[in-house]
Amino acid sequence: MSDQIKHECGFVLIRLRKPLEYYKEKYGTWMYGLHKLYLLMEKQHNRGQDGAGVVSLKLDQKSGTKYLSRQRSNKQNPIQEVFKRINMAMGKIDGSSTELMKDPEWAKQNLPFCGELYLGHLRYGTFGRSSIDYVHPVMRENNWRSRNLVLAGNFNLTNVDEIFENLEDLGQHPKDFTDTVTMLENVGHFLDEENQLLFRQYKNEGYTNREISHKIETDLDVRKILERSSRRWDGGYVIAGMFGHGDSFVARDPWGIRPASYYLDDEVVVVASERAVIQTAMNVAIRDVQELKPGHASSLKRMEKYQKS
Repeated sequence: MSDQIKHECGFVLIRLRKPLEYYKEKYGTWMYGLHKLYLLMEKQHNRGQDGAGVVSLKLDQKSGTKYLSRQRSNKQNPIQEVFKRINMAMGKIDGSSTELMKDPEWAKQNLPFCGELYLGHLRYGTFGRSSIDYVHPVMRENNWRSRNLVLAGNFNLTNVDEIFENLEDLGQHPKDFTDTVTMLENVGHFLDEENQLLFRQYKNEGYTNREISHKIETDLDVRKILERSSRRWDGGYVIAGMFGHGDSFVARDPWGIRPASYYLDDEVVVVASERAVIQTAMNVAIRDVQELKPGHASSLKRMEKYQKS
């Protein structure tokens, strides 16, 4: 399938499959993932005239330390503005000398945007609102890691009102009537339900709350959450996201209206809107980049291999 470039949003999801020390040794910097993210977003800049955003997630951070970082911009040249702010944020950390910043272990513990999972988005507004609130990625935060949700997408749902009404029927009170908020709360509802189901199961089996949190992060069924969430989605979409403990996913509409392709090897997984962009940014052959088939979702568990479903 050829990816015709249209006026629609774009995304990039990158998951590093090795420790940050590996990239420092092989490529000279732990920023390998961040550099690839910038390159992949810049090569899709035609999709991001109205805004850009980035979220980084650190795997296996200790309690009490920040593991999610986000930066967004709706200014002119938003990609450059976002990465300018990211670099400024890292430079403001006390004691962040040049040598310390090169150290992957120190950087992961002290610097924002030093992680193993990245989600970038380029916004082409389909409606008049230009507020920063409508720039992806959007977040649904919680004190339990497995209930945190980050979403970014290229979508145009035709039945937002139906999905919104369903949220109201569930007893929710969404803060805004937009496709972005509706989609976030829709997926978030089924994420909460799956968490609660597993919590009750493990509680009945005699596990402590601390043990249950770790078991939920291991056993959370990404496919089940997406299947239940997407039942009411009507229209063209590619939805990319991550949960706070490190699971990530990309789902594509059954009609293949919105494009998505992926590349993976033993070092990295990359999913993006445009096939050619992955080829050039990763310097790989066309045969190495696969189309995410319509009506399919791809997920990557925190500690498991890449899965297609």
